[in-house]
Amino acid sequence: MDEIVGGPMMTESGDRPMVKQDYRSKQETLRDYEINIRFLSVGCIVSVGCRQIPFRNITEAMEEVNKYVQNPNQERERWYQIFDSAE
Repeated sequence: MDEIVGGPMMTESGDRPMVKQDYRSKQETLRDYEINIRFLSVGCIVSVGCRQIPFRNITEAMEEVNKYVQNPNQERERWYQIFDSAE
């Protein structure tokens, strides 16, 4: 009978395959919510999922969207805190 050894299988080169880590990639996080921008007479509304965030200034809105795209996990937590404090 063959012996069964636990753990990841060895590759042909003898290296163990990379184990998926517990965090999600930036791309995976960005896919969670659709982002829409609706431009108004003054400013715009940025929709992220079911949340709508009004901005008086388009430049400010684009800065916030860029921050979110660059670091979605951290920015999502920051916005959750903003939403929770407003309720």
